[in-house]
Amino acid sequence: MTESILVVFRVLAVAASALVLTSCGKTQAPPTLDRAVKVMTVGQDSSDSALSYSGEIRARVESALGFRVAGKLVARHVDLGQRVKAGQVLADIDPQDYALSAQAAQAQLVAAQTNRDLSASDFKRYKDLFDQGFISGAELERREAAFKAAQAQWEQAKAQRDVQTNQAGYTRLVADAPGVITSVDASVGQVLAVGQPVVHLAQDGARDVVFSVPENQLNHLKTGMKLDISLWQSEQKAQAQIRDIAASADPVTRTFTVKAVLLNALQANQADTVLGATANVWMPANVESQQRLVVPTSALRSDAKGTSVWLFDAATLTVKPQAVEVKGVEGNQVVIASGLKAGDQIVTTGVHVLTDGQKVSLFKSRP
Repeated sequence: MTESILVVFRVLAVAASALVLTSCGKTQAPPTLDRAVKVMTVGQDSSDSALSYSGEIRARVESALGFRVAGKLVARHVDLGQRVKAGQVLADIDPQDYALSAQAAQAQLVAAQTNRDLSASDFKRYKDLFDQGFISGAELERREAAFKAAQAQWEQAKAQRDVQTNQAGYTRLVADAPGVITSVDASVGQVLAVGQPVVHLAQDGARDVVFSVPENQLNHLKTGMKLDISLWQSEQKAQAQIRDIAASADPVTRTFTVKAVLLNALQANQADTVLGATANVWMPANVESQQRLVVPTSALRSDAKGTSVWLFDAATLTVKPQAVEVKGVEGNQVVIASGLKAGDQIVTTGVHVLTDGQKVSLFKSRP
């Protein structure tokens, strides 16, 4: 009886073991899900050909004209926008005090000249006496020193007279060159300091188009480059050549000022109408930099082998690394120098968790 019970227990144990093994054999690992990624198609960037700036036509030389002496403004002979000639009187300040100073200086010159002439006569007379042996050499030297002192006083008085005469002449403000009055900064009756601007004069001659560009677009511009422009007021077309790019940014706008000189007859024949006009400035269509490839910075990955992106294969839904060379950075985008071509599809998100040959799926946003 005991042996029969043991046999039964052994049979039940074997059956239980078989059942457990059978259950384990049917257990399966959960399927691995494909990683969802965002993909973009690389294409040539045409943003450079669309780069456009708003500029203003200005004179190459624009002067702030003011008096070289202080005084009360008694007359202003020009108005805003008026054309003037070289030497034309623009304004006057009260000349009375300067005229009186000039008269006083002239009187001092006359007195100095009289004293010089008297000393010259004395020196001549004493020289004759010395030649005849009636006076000593020391006495002649004293007369010669007195004459030289009188001569020096006359020269000083003459120079002072010239200065005062010039001061009186500075009470009239004249145009240095022909041009157009672009600003009036003082009114009749105003007391002006030395050098305080009265008017601004835009001189005739070369005309520039002046515009500002942000820092991330400076690499598209260089001195000597030709640009296309058009005037807002007349829609006339012209060309300009960059002659100057500011070395530092404006402290307020953080942009860089660019000056380009007009190249055609627009500046010579229509100087008055062009001056101060607003113009559109854009890059010419043949700029080489427009043939470039740009990708978002999120598409790049770096490792010991360098910089690369993940190429997406639409046929197999897999990714593989592709080494690239970066030319420059512009905000959230990078310019690719080599490694990609237009039409390539690359992964733009999650690039640091992918592996070579990994199967992926395209990300679909929820409705």
